[in-house]
Amino acid sequence: MSSMSRRKFVALGAAAGGLVLARKLGAAEAAAAKCTVVCWAEGTAPKNVYPKEINGAIAEGLQKALTGWDVVVAGLADPEQGLPDALLAKCDVLIWWGHKKHKDVDDKLVEKIVARVKDGGMGFIALHSSHFAKPNRALMGTPCSWGVYKGDSTTCTVKVKDASHPIAAGLPAEFTFDHAERYSEPYAVPPPKAVPLECFHTVKDGSKDPARMGLCWEIGKGRFFYFMAGHETNPVFMDENVKKVMANAVKWAAPSK
Repeated sequence: MSSMSRRKFVALGAAAGGLVLARKLGAAEAAAAKCTVVCWAEGTAPKNVYPKEINGAIAEGLQKALTGWDVVVAGLADPEQGLPDALLAKCDVLIWWGHKKHKDVDDKLVEKIVARVKDGGMGFIALHSSHFAKPNRALMGTPCSWGVYKGDSTTCTVKVKDASHPIAAGLPAEFTFDHAERYSEPYAVPPPKAVPLECFHTVKDGSKDPARMGLCWEIGKGRFFYFMAGHETNPVFMDENVKKVMANAVKWAAPSK
């Protein structure tokens, strides 16, 4: 082989090696840029309504709606209550559903969640009775109580209040699902930055009870969304429009990469 041929061979080999390295780096960068949403629940929803728990139902909807996202299911009974440091560190959005076991959540974990939202920009989404969840109350800094809790409603009708808000994207002007438990205003929280969704519950006596359904805040560097519906005896999170709300909320709450 002539010296010229050897130089060409070496140059081609270097170029090929550089291409392989570039591909590996590109794959690594793509993996690093992949967003993660964690669907967390305490594990008390009835199996006849939610065979895979509420977090499992939400995750199934998100897996279909969020291309390129890592969707993780976690719960109170998992090691480290489902949120070990490594998972929490890479979590872009945390969805939280709880009802009967708020007190069982470790205070140190709550501190870590609050820090990830305020300082790290992680999005937080609280659902229905999670208004009393420790992370929710710590982030709001208020009692987070509703005026009335009654299991006397038949349906809930969600109405888009702000069609320009990303959480309302692709939703009909209003939609209805079965919902047996209503929360009534006032809701003891700081003034929200936006209220893209409102609602009314139809009560068994025929009356209608209006309330705010979806409320948004910015807490430190993070975005926070509360969705009022989601009573565990009704398959709310299997409703196609609610699935869209969840997917929209995750995309809205996620920090910029």
